Amino acid sequence: MPLIPNHKAEDSCLKNHPIPASDLEKDAFHPPPDGNQPSSDDQNRENSTDDAADEYPEGGLKAWLVVVGSWYAMFSIYGLINTSAVFESYFKENQLKDYSHSQIGWIFSLYLFLVFFVGVLVGPVFDRFGPRLLVAGGCFLIVLSLMILGLSNTFYQTILTYSVLGGLGGALLNAPAYSAIAHFFHARRGLATGVASTAGGIGGTVLPLLLRHLLGQNGVGFAWSCRIMGFIMLGLAVPDNLFIKSRKSAKMRNADQRKVSSVWPDFSIFRDPRFALASVGYFFMEIGLFVPLTYIISYATSYGMSTSDSFLLLSFLNAGSVVGRFLPGFLADIFGRLNVIIITIALCVVTVLGIWLPCDGSRGVLITFAVTFGVASGSNLSLIPIICVAITSQASDQSPSE
Repeated sequence: MPLIPNHKAEDSCLKNHPIPASDLEKDAFHPPPDGNQPSSDDQNRENSTDDAADEYPEGGLKAWLVVVGSWYAMFSIYGLINTSAVFESYFKENQLKDYSHSQIGWIFSLYLFLVFFVGVLVGPVFDRFGPRLLVAGGCFLIVLSLMILGLSNTFYQTILTYSVLGGLGGALLNAPAYSAIAHFFHARRGLATGVASTAGGIGGTVLPLLLRHLLGQNGVGFAWSCRIMGFIMLGLAVPDNLFIKSRKSAKMRNADQRKVSSVWPDFSIFRDPRFALASVGYFFMEIGLFVPLTYIISYATSYGMSTSDSFLLLSFLNAGSVVGRFLPGFLADIFGRLNVIIITIALCVVTVLGIWLPCDGSRGVLITFAVTFGVASGSNLSLIPIICVAITSQASDQSPSE
């Protein structure tokens, strides 16, 4: 039986041909990962969470004070917008009685146009320079508008004071009120915006009741009613200017440095079909929503309801919208913002076609319509801005980096 010779290591082929380290690592024994040690995916998720937390505080004293400041700003803006039916009815019965309802309607159409269209131009200014001058200028114009409105007796004077001055003031104040919240909240943006937008419903509930008393038989008259409203707006301007602030993380500042130094809006966003279609849909939705807000008092008085009682209808509508602004904002963070607003718009259609049109001036049915329409229509203020922000954010994320 032949003997197997002994070979030393230095005589083997391993002497001149070392094994690559990669092969050693490949063949080496790797113990299973410890459940307590985070994987690379977990670490990436944690890093992204940390970045989001750095970018959006999602709460804290400073963030909620911004919501408080925005609440008072929206009280000024949408409290007046939601009180437009009172002014429309008063103008028709007094200084503008020779004009038709459709002619008087131009006063409020121009007012709303300036608030929302000029806001398109105000947004980039806010992004570039912050809210300070915008908020101060908006508050000043709103107060000035109401103070001078009490002296207006003709159609063109009312256009200049109520529509132009008030509309420009609302535009300067509206964009910072919404945009500042978006600097502090992302995951809870629907809730925060919903809380702030309840101010419009509360203002629309309180201010008609106040004007009902001030413009009554034992009231102070139209001029002093407007001045009192102006002083109220002056008081609301204090928390507006103190609490509305912007916040830019490192990511936001780096993005700003890459922007062209221009305050004009970037209309290229309309190339995104999602944003373009959403804008068209919201345009027609707003036209429909503001019809009851503007004409519900005149509609009620045309069926024999007293002016004093018809003011209550507007308060009922705006009281319902308080729920309609907070609750959809809360639900939108859970079920999706588009899903919730589709449901609320459908409810608006049902209430108008199923309750208002067949009511034939019935007092009880009108009250029912006012409350239900207020609940259904309240989401337009709390959800539309954050839906637009979400669409534009997705578009910017998908655009090629420079």
